Amino acid sequence: MNSTFRRLSSSLSRVALLGGLALASTGCSITSHDIRPSAIGVPRSSDAMLAVVDEPGPVTVETVNSADWAVPLAGLVNLDHPRAKAAGLVDRKEPIQVYFHAIHHPTRGLFIIDTGVEKARRDAPDKAALRGLVASIMELDRMQVRMPLGDWLAEHKEPLQGVLMTHLHPDHVTGMADVPAGTPVYTGPGESRHKDWRYVVLQPNTDRALDGKPPVEEWQFQPDPQGRFEGVLDVFGDGTVWAISVPGHTTGSTAYLVRSPEGPVLFTGDVSHTRWGWENDVEPGDLTEDHPGNAKSLEQLRALVAAHPKISVRLGHQR
Repeated sequence: MNSTFRRLSSSLSRVALLGGLALASTGCSITSHDIRPSAIGVPRSSDAMLAVVDEPGPVTVETVNSADWAVPLAGLVNLDHPRAKAAGLVDRKEPIQVYFHAIHHPTRGLFIIDTGVEKARRDAPDKAALRGLVASIMELDRMQVRMPLGDWLAEHKEPLQGVLMTHLHPDHVTGMADVPAGTPVYTGPGESRHKDWRYVVLQPNTDRALDGKPPVEEWQFQPDPQGRFEGVLDVFGDGTVWAISVPGHTTGSTAYLVRSPEGPVLFTGDVSHTRWGWENDVEPGDLTEDHPGNAKSLEQLRALVAAHPKISVRLGHQR
């Protein structure tokens, strides 16, 4: 998805030149929505997480392909990486999916990881939260909507207790408008405060997606004593769902590890978009805020899976 931001950057440059926007030179955050510290999540060590990771857990997991899409490969994989060059990778349109993941805890209820796409993307694109210039530059009209979040929630008829975001890039908040008003939303620290001049146009779209939601709650990570990760949180305090700080792609990028009856499931977010990137240890391309940081986080997640091969990996945009 991120290579769409090259087109966004070009368009925003013209906006800044034509409109003389002072804000475009200093940047703004991806949302102006209120934030507050998370009310849930207990900081733990990575040793505590690894002690239970291979034990079956009670949280059921369903990954839903909300939409099919195709975007330039240059955004999904760092084509300047030596391994990408050695493989002869060149920019092209790459098929991807836009997911949300439903997790059901036996006492805490239903949560989703990321949001897929909203019903309006299919039924009334001009009224969708992401619309106008952003939708045009991202070529959202090329999305083939499979299962909007709103339709899935209506079918399952279970109250949604919260949304665990891997990060707030537009392809991950496109379904947020279908999230019921008042539902808590959780992100990594600094995710909604990092400033970038390209967010001048993105911010109104993200704000519309978050309209009616409480202040976004930021995970309160503490440094991992073992140094395997930037930080680890036991989301519900019972060792079943873990949030892992994996900054780089964005400031607050967060991966989630869930203990299900079938075994552990890792949701990487856009630390790795594609199967090729994951298998070859190559981080994403355009608009990754910190390439060395993203590469470090990807290496850490791959090491986790190598040491615990029962983990099922759910990448950002490909199986």
